[in-house]
Parts: sequence; C-alpha cells; structure tokens
Amino acid sequence: MTVEEFRSSLRGQEPPQGLAAPLEALWWDARGDWAQAHALVDSLEDADGMAVHAYLHRKEGVEWNAEYWYRRAGRLYRRASLQDEWEALLEALLAAAN
Repeated sequence: MTVEEFRSSLRGQEPPQGLAAPLEALWWDARGDWAQAHALVDSLEDADGMAVHAYLHRKEGVEWNAEYWYRRAGRLYRRASLQDEWEALLEALLAAAN
C-alpha cells in the first residue's frame, strides 16, 4: 500500500483489510477515534506499536507517558508537529510493510 492509497482509504468507514495494528491505529487516529487507535496498540510490545503508542499519548497531552513509550520504542519518530510525526510513522510503517 502506498501513502496515497492509505490516505484515500480514510474516506471509507472501515480501515482496509490486513493492516498491521500500528497502521490501523494511525488510520483510526486520522479518522478522529483516539480511543480505538489506542486500543489497538495498548498491549503491543514491538517497536512499531510502541512508537505509535508514544505518538498517541503525546497527542493526548500526557507527555510523561509519551516519553515512556518513546524510550521503549527506541525510535526517534518524534517531530515538532503531531502531523509531521504522524506522516513519519505512516511512511516508515508502510515502507516496512512493502
């Protein structure tokens, strides 16, 4: 799936079939459903899931929890803006999936 295809899928009511949980979480986040996005990554113990988890807590405004998940993820996706971070996560996750 390309970034453009992912963006187009946001017009639908449900995420595309077969998305990994971190990508599906970004999909729900883009649709405005933080709780659904968080539920998908809350118990993930892999770096991708923890990176999205960190982003979601940063978006929520709970910096201490975001920092915890950033450290656990061991990845530096954090960007100055939340939108830029979402973009970086999306691009990296899609690249890894292809």
